[in-house]
Amino acid sequence: MATGTVQNMQDAMIAAAAICRARGARWTPLRQEVIALLLATERPSTAYALLDRLRAARGAVAPPTVYRTLDFLIGQRLAHRVGRLNAFVACTDAGHEHHAQFLICRTCGAVSEIEDIAVHDAVDIAAALHGFRRGALPIEIDGWCGSCAAQAENGPSQEYGHAHPAR
Repeated sequence: MATGTVQNMQDAMIAAAAICRARGARWTPLRQEVIALLLATERPSTAYALLDRLRAARGAVAPPTVYRTLDFLIGQRLAHRVGRLNAFVACTDAGHEHHAQFLICRTCGAVSEIEDIAVHDAVDIAAALHGFRRGALPIEIDGWCGSCAAQAENGPSQEYGHAHPAR
């Protein structure tokens, strides 16, 4: 999830450092590089895509190092794992526990993080009606982003193995 501007990225990096400092967590150069990569990308990144970018910048970096770094960032609530894509994104509301939902575009792969308490509550109510207690969130919803849905009017696309929605 790209932050849009260099200033936003710098602000996000400063905020991440402050969050770690406040929690007594080490904010190492590698952790800074990984969150910067997540902030700078338009799409979710797999661990191996991050590994490739880190190797280009640093030389030898082992996969477990990247996974440990991602675990740290998730634990500090600075990043999320998008399970459906087996990929990672920077948190758009970093530093505190919240109930994120992810809107995943079937066509272009874009992921938007939202936090709609009504969705969270609806899941809890529906689960309780079935005697079920939900585990961890987030909720991942697939469909089409506004841009791809608008393009559907110009004909179907088969990118990522899915067609645009029918109108």
